[in-house]
Amino acid sequence: MISIDGTIVAGIASIDQHMLTGESQPADKEIGDPVFASTMVVSGRIAMTVERAGQDTVAARIGTILQQTADFKLSIQSRGERVADITAPPTLLLGALALPLLGVEAALAVLFSSLGYNMRIIAPLSLLNYLQITAHSGILIKDGRSLELLKKVDTVVFDKTGTLTLEQPNVCQIYSWNGYTEEQLLTYAAAAEYKQTHPIARAILQKARNEQLSLPDIHDAHYEVGYGIKVRTEERLIRVGSDRFMQMEGIPLTHDVAEQEAACHVQGHSLVLVAVDDHLAGAIELQPTIRPEAPMIVQHLHAMGMQTYIISGDQAEPTRKMAQRLGIDHYFANTLPEHKAQMIKQLQDEGTFGGVLVGVWVL
Repeated sequence: MISIDGTIVAGIASIDQHMLTGESQPADKEIGDPVFASTMVVSGRIAMTVERAGQDTVAARIGTILQQTADFKLSIQSRGERVADITAPPTLLLGALALPLLGVEAALAVLFSSLGYNMRIIAPLSLLNYLQITAHSGILIKDGRSLELLKKVDTVVFDKTGTLTLEQPNVCQIYSWNGYTEEQLLTYAAAAEYKQTHPIARAILQKARNEQLSLPDIHDAHYEVGYGIKVRTEERLIRVGSDRFMQMEGIPLTHDVAEQEAACHVQGHSLVLVAVDDHLAGAIELQPTIRPEAPMIVQHLHAMGMQTYIISGDQAEPTRKMAQRLGIDHYFANTLPEHKAQMIKQLQDEGTFGGVLVGVWVL
């Protein structure tokens, strides 16, 4: 676990940042890249300079925001307490009158039947009940006032990565070259990734299981952090990884490979290259996996008359395709995290009510 915000001055590492950014895949970081507290080094080793520590880190600022908002009361609870205060004198007066006329039991009955007394008990219990119901449904409410404001919301804004998509991508296309079949290519890639746990490896292994492929035994596995993996079977030397990894290993890349990789990046997909012995055998294209409940949620929101938006840091084309697949009305792409709050403010200025920002921190 990284405990400070800073910049890498030596080494390379694969860092899980989903606690802060929502990005499902670990980010490969090298010299000159920023790193943040509360993120996790999945693999590798780095040295870094300290730029912010303690309460100055991004993670600490998020915690401060949560503490400031967690103590807000529902306005209905506050109104209930005001009613309780207003009705207290008349209740005491009625109790005092009942005591000589009807006795002690009657006076106590009058006091404990007070509207204000019941309001003080019912309001917090009602709030706790609502929060329990939402918690069982996997919904976190950080400000109780949100329950009251929901009826006024007319626009819902989704972050893309980690909110509309799952952590693990899925294999959408297999490219085989130099006489290899798609089945052979997938078998080699799955064998190499068999003991890896990152999302790309799990996606390749899931595809191999779906195809019911039999994987060969591997020997002498060697993982290059941020680049790829090299393993040896009884007959072949298999390399699986990025174009940079292939270049490091002396595997020549053609112009067609570069064009295919560029096309994948435009679509928001990733391309994993597979080499057998000393030549390129093919590539596996992976695309984000949409959450299965996302289309139903969007349809339900539209049926309620709400508008929907995506605000994403991804390129325009993958964001547009995601919006099109889910039927979301509008989208903003290439949006930095610090600018997402400005986009919400812009929607408010255009006449929509605050909206609901899902799956992203706004600092």
